[in-house]
Amino acid sequence: MNISSKSHYALLTLFDLASQNVGKPVKIASIARRQNIPQKFLELILASLKQGGFVESHRGSEGGYSLARLPESITVGEVLRFVDGSATKQKRSRPAGPFSELWNNVDTSIAGILDRTNFASLLRDWEAKQSTYVHNWEI
Repeated sequence: MNISSKSHYALLTLFDLASQNVGKPVKIASIARRQNIPQKFLELILASLKQGGFVESHRGSEGGYSLARLPESITVGEVLRFVDGSATKQKRSRPAGPFSELWNNVDTSIAGILDRTNFASLLRDWEAKQSTYVHNWEI
């Protein structure tokens, strides 16, 4: 499956915001640094995500961006559809043939997984995985 850089960065941005204190605004520079996203590109992505109702902006010295909805209510599929117009780049018209039904089933399966995966579950799985691999460098 191929996704655009814009979609990849949008997903990283939402994941970053989901990992922060809910409701507390996060500075663009902080997100850009943690996720290694060019700040100017991130500004455009956040403006788009704000239009889509995924994030909200907060003005002032303590301002920044936060999720507009709970992480449980934002799915990877809806973000990809909003940013790129489809859940996957794999969907394209294919000539009828012996594999047509197979490829349609694959597309449907991928879209289903993306639509069932929300940012709360991604964060939970990531944190569990990170805590599993704590190295002890003590000698």
